[in-house]
Amino acid sequence: MPGTYAFIDGQNLHVGLDKQGWTLDYGAFRRYLKDKFQVRKAFYFIGFVDTNAALYEHLQREGYILVFKPTLVVGGLRKGNVDAELVLHAMIEYENYDQAIIVTGDGDFHCLVAHLKKEGKLRKLVVPDDQRYSSLYRKYTQDVMGLNKLRGKLELK
Repeated sequence: MPGTYAFIDGQNLHVGLDKQGWTLDYGAFRRYLKDKFQVRKAFYFIGFVDTNAALYEHLQREGYILVFKPTLVVGGLRKGNVDAELVLHAMIEYENYDQAIIVTGDGDFHCLVAHLKKEGKLRKLVVPDDQRYSSLYRKYTQDVMGLNKLRGKLELK
């Protein structure tokens, strides 16, 4: 039974909202995706850190399917770049969904967004801030939705 799937770049989402000074209520966001876009499956891509077990359990309870990437510490910063995993999973699941929601402002996903758009499978590109996202997506402005506009509805209280 195909439907709409969401593919979420967890790091880009978290950092993008943090720069705006707010924290996402992940349960409210999952319900929003289901109610607004009829999202059946929401894949959340995130770097794995041992000490974040409570966060991972919370996300799973809220209905996200977690896809982990091993992390490395480079120059004192922890990195868990999930780009390849997100694109790969979007293509592995390709026959299982009619439309996709891509949640990121990162231009590294331009090729995926362009392909989904060309094939009529891009439902929405959800960016953390509709004033600050990759210029590679400027030609898709009609498909872009900024979470900054939903802060009142989706902010963790």
